[in-house]
Amino acid sequence: MTDQEATPKEGRRLSTREAAELLGVKPETVYAYVSRGQISSRRGPGSRGSTFDAKEVESLARKNRREPAATSASGSSELSVRTRITLIDKDRYYYRGVDATELSLKHSYEEVAEWLWTGVMRPGIHFTALEETAGAARRAVDALPEHSGPTDRLRVAAIAAAAADPLRFDLSEEAVIGTARTLIPTLVTALPPASRAHRDEGPLARRLWSRLSGRQPQEASLHALDTALALLVDHDLAASTLAVRVAASARAHPYAAVSAGLGVLEGPLHGAASGLAHRMLLDVLDRGSAAPVVADELRAGRRVPGLGHRLYPGDDPRAQALFAILETIPKAGPALAAARGVVATTARHTDLHANVDLALAVLTASSGMPAEAGETIFAVARTAGWIAHALEEYEERPLRMRPSGQYVGLRPPQAMPRRDESAQTRRRLGSPL
Repeated sequence: MTDQEATPKEGRRLSTREAAELLGVKPETVYAYVSRGQISSRRGPGSRGSTFDAKEVESLARKNRREPAATSASGSSELSVRTRITLIDKDRYYYRGVDATELSLKHSYEEVAEWLWTGVMRPGIHFTALEETAGAARRAVDALPEHSGPTDRLRVAAIAAAAADPLRFDLSEEAVIGTARTLIPTLVTALPPASRAHRDEGPLARRLWSRLSGRQPQEASLHALDTALALLVDHDLAASTLAVRVAASARAHPYAAVSAGLGVLEGPLHGAASGLAHRMLLDVLDRGSAAPVVADELRAGRRVPGLGHRLYPGDDPRAQALFAILETIPKAGPALAAARGVVATTARHTDLHANVDLALAVLTASSGMPAEAGETIFAVARTAGWIAHALEEYEERPLRMRPSGQYVGLRPPQAMPRRDESAQTRRRLGSPL
């Protein structure tokens, strides 16, 4: 009997591949379900593979969709998403299996982004914004209040770019990658220039520099910025990346998916963390010592910015790579010394290592950039990774990123709530509630 055949008395039987697709798991996981007794399998005469009862598999699939996420040994609920983009392994991380720090040191941000999207290295590629779309994004950003933050500007630019693109709902791989190649330079072009000599051509790092610093860049400084962008392209399922995948799961177009990521990135525990480290380094330089600055942070009940990472018990490889470049730039010397002072001071009591936020703070503080520049660099860099994750999610079953809530409120039936008489009186009199 073949995988699809069944006697008149039997229900339909599925092959291993069909069962895996229905359950949304790998084929080997199907056999793990068999070993745990959750489904049964049978190998028919002359059949090379096992077959599975369709009703049993469908029942297990429904049960899996209803059950909350698995709980780890530490008691935290963890969501696992299959991805081919980034692997984090001990003290290293890899883009599509290639060492990410080596790739970032040898290739431009745009080349690394292209590698992430397509698996093909295209030396010398430069992303170019469409003038009509870039103009719409610039006008929208220019209309914002002066005190608007960098992520505010990028989010508005992404929305304006989406509104100017009638083809934004095309979710084919070719169309999404085409959108990415124009969206990223559009985000940069929409930012207010920091220098009259700003440029909208050449490598993206050069264009971004003129939006962040009024200084004329040296080649070493541009290399540091370009490397920082490439190092930050992706880092597995960070909070903003998960938001992007949820949006893509609902089949939001790539502009909307990027907007979802930008909405999460702005938090002080994510994309804005380097700004805190930047201000701390300036404080160290002003006071001449890291000790009183670290003491003030701890006295205020705050974590010392730029230290430690939950995925790296030792050194953050991104920080190591960026520090190595910054050491070749004389103007970065004072900020580097301040960062080393912070690390040495905290090392007296805790084994926390410098993370990429501290390295990014050294870059921005030594380049005449504002404290918020690190947030901008992070957001522009990570947009490429978000697009890569959106591309993966578009290939998955729609709306799969829909966990079930664990209701812990009052059990029904409950009595209907009584009307608040005082609120009713205020409403009748037209007073604010």
